Amino acid sequence: MSIALDLDALARTPVATDPFPHLVVPEFVRPGDLERLIPLMPDMPSGGSYPPGGLKLAPDVRALVRDLQGPRLKALIAQKFDLDLTRAPTMLTLRGKTREKDGRIHRDSDTKLVTILLYLNPPSDAWDAREGCLRLLRGPDDIEDYAVEVPPSRGTLLVFPNGPATWHGHRQYVGPRYTIQMNYMATTGKARYEMHRHRLSALVKKVGLAR
Repeated sequence: MSIALDLDALARTPVATDPFPHLVVPEFVRPGDLERLIPLMPDMPSGGSYPPGGLKLAPDVRALVRDLQGPRLKALIAQKFDLDLTRAPTMLTLRGKTREKDGRIHRDSDTKLVTILLYLNPPSDAWDAREGCLRLLRGPDDIEDYAVEVPPSRGTLLVFPNGPATWHGHRQYVGPRYTIQMNYMATTGKARYEMHRHRLSALVKKVGLAR
């Protein structure tokens, strides 16, 4: 059995506007599938982002990555946010560990038109203590000045188009925290450079894991 994405739940979820346009879909990966998926997630020996080409993926994880990059999800997100993503290429990475320096307040690069985060973690005392829970912020200066907080569990999907005020971050957390991040990218020279760097990173990490 492959991992099913709850696209119907995404279609039913309204776009929220505070502090900026976004949508949150809990259980985008259903509980039974999530329980089966978590032990299959690849080993990522250090922090930072890993392109899928740099990892040994179990068949179900590989299928999930393929489905996330497929046309149905892109079309739904384009419709939800009234965007033309027809020519937007996709860039996808996986994270397995969060470091002390991660989660600082930031907004994503202008080369990333839309940010999509899928959280693949079991319940945790850390999430209950509000550590490592992504916050959508009202400004760039205060991690406590947030409108929405998203625990990185329950197969939750978070989507937002990037803009000049899409500040986000999380309170410090160090430890395992599985996330798939996907972006629909611009087609500028800068975006092409970033995607080239992404492909090179996949090759380097693949070589490193093979040693």
